[in-house]
Amino acid sequence: MSDRTNPSRATRDEEAREAHVPPGATENPTAEEERLAESNRLDPEVAEHEREMTERGAHQKGEGRVP
Repeated sequence: MSDRTNPSRATRDEEAREAHVPPGATENPTAEEERLAESNRLDPEVAEHEREMTERGAHQKGEGRVP
């Protein structure tokens, strides 16, 4: 793409503002949302797969390695 553009002052100001916002959620969950989240049941197969992938990832050597 050869067409270059210059960001507006408003865009630059917004990017500068966003650069100083700490990472994370902007809102805390409500008590009801927390209760509902805690009541979820995990699929044992999904939980086991997540453990396997975490273990596999912990032992990878080098960037982009394919098993």
